[in-house]
Amino acid sequence: MQIADGKVVTFHYDLKEAGGEFVESSRGGDPVAYLHGKGGVVKGLEKGLLGKGAGDSFTIAVTPEDGYGLRKEESLQRIPIKHLGLKKKEKPVRGLICSVQTDKGPRQVTIVKAGRYSVDVDTNHPLAGKNLEFVVEVIEVREATGEELSHGHAHGVGGHHH
Repeated sequence: MQIADGKVVTFHYDLKEAGGEFVESSRGGDPVAYLHGKGGVVKGLEKGLLGKGAGDSFTIAVTPEDGYGLRKEESLQRIPIKHLGLKKKEKPVRGLICSVQTDKGPRQVTIVKAGRYSVDVDTNHPLAGKNLEFVVEVIEVREATGEELSHGHAHGVGGHHH
């Protein structure tokens, strides 16, 4: 079965910046599961998966436009430290990636400058503006259930749990 809209896809990936630094991997944990055609993964990755099948392994190059977007230099904000999702004894330091709750849900930010009561953060996604390479291994492609189609996402291991 080939990957197409309405199919649930399970895959493992290694992610690195194009020609460079390793970013993350799903290996060693559950594979990622998503409902193809519903935006559950970045656009460039979804495009690269289209038409592939279980057992396929390949590399997908993703541009910033089809990945995490272009960097917006005006995306710096000053916020109170208490709004950062820091662990109890964690200190806000330059370069630390934190989660901030916004009116559109949680958002990752990177601390640019830390003060006593507030921090300046970059609200761009940490991978914004970067060319990426996903090394992908497709584990399974299956028909989505009616419930998955109505909810707009995959359920179960690697997908969304209710």
